[in-house]
Amino acid sequence: MLKLEECRQRIRTELDNVVDFWLKYSHDTIHGGFFTCIGRDGKVYDELKYVWLQGRQVWMYCRLYRTIDRFHKPEILEAAKAGGAFLRKFARVSNSSGQWKCAFCLTRDGKTVKIQRTIFSECFYIMAMDELSRVTGDKDMQLDAEQMMEQLIYWVREDSSGLGRPQLPGDIPTNSMAVPMMLLCLVKQLSEGRGQEVVQKYRELGSWCVQQILQHVQRDGTVILENVSLGGAELPGCQGRLQNPGHALEAGWFLLQYSAEWGDKELQETAIKKFVELPYQRGWDTEHGGLFYFLDVDGHCPTQLEWNMKLWWPHCEALIAFLMAYSQTKKPELLERFSQVYEYTMSNFSDAENGEWFGYLTQEGRVALDFKGGPFKGFFHVPRCLYMCELILDDLLANKD
Repeated sequence: MLKLEECRQRIRTELDNVVDFWLKYSHDTIHGGFFTCIGRDGKVYDELKYVWLQGRQVWMYCRLYRTIDRFHKPEILEAAKAGGAFLRKFARVSNSSGQWKCAFCLTRDGKTVKIQRTIFSECFYIMAMDELSRVTGDKDMQLDAEQMMEQLIYWVREDSSGLGRPQLPGDIPTNSMAVPMMLLCLVKQLSEGRGQEVVQKYRELGSWCVQQILQHVQRDGTVILENVSLGGAELPGCQGRLQNPGHALEAGWFLLQYSAEWGDKELQETAIKKFVELPYQRGWDTEHGGLFYFLDVDGHCPTQLEWNMKLWWPHCEALIAFLMAYSQTKKPELLERFSQVYEYTMSNFSDAENGEWFGYLTQEGRVALDFKGGPFKGFFHVPRCLYMCELILDDLLANKD
């Protein structure tokens, strides 16, 4: 309990420092929205705005404002509202079919730079609008989120042509774990606290997402593969052999949340054994510590050249996954794994001098890139991890008997 109390205090302090960093350096008071390309000392090095990071920051501000008293501050709410207004005004663009698509990247003043043929900008637009509607009471924002969600469901389950990606003859249709994971995350977001009617509306979709995720347990339950066929079979080549330990761990705590909500003990056991313990066992660097970014299941060098780097976000997912698994089962070995990841993460990623966390380390644990934000790292994985771990620790310490 003393160790957990120490962890909670450190995590609270880290969260406060991370929030302060982004409040201080990321706000665009002229055009709205947020800068995310931020150097080690807080200086903006690129003014491009990435829609998925804009949505994540709005969501994170709103969740902190709504659920933790010390973040119930007017400057956080106003920043979230300004970010939401920027997204509603500029993020959505019409595609050739007349459907709404979200841009991937915008100029500082909101002009579209790039559109990706994926669903992820839309996913974080939905999260932002739904969470912002909860703190403002704006029903139009909630409707925006729900309408975009219906569009996503159609693209994923009915007709993907609206994404703008033609089906090429050599391209094998693939179940990439990121898609059902994000839809499951959105099911929780949109249904949480909304009443039984909404819960039932998304129940079938949630069940479908879980089954799609479970297809990634391959080779007689010994590995989690990032990509499988639509029928749940292993794919040939590098794409089929790819492992992403951080992604599997994130899927693990998504499944733990789902199993707790529906009282599914079998799914809880699968989540812990296959999506928490197994990716850790395969992904942990026993020589230098930390989680590898990518691995090839057969030991070949992955085609992703950064495969052996240690990135911030897989360690964030591991902290949540092990602490959540321990909180649900009280198995001491899960707490030991959490402690191991915690020690590595706090020792290597946190920047005590300037605040926030570094994102990219070498295999040996040295800082490879010292910026605090970029096209992929924004105000999301670190604060979400710290926020969730703080809440879990609060619960564990309050119910220690």
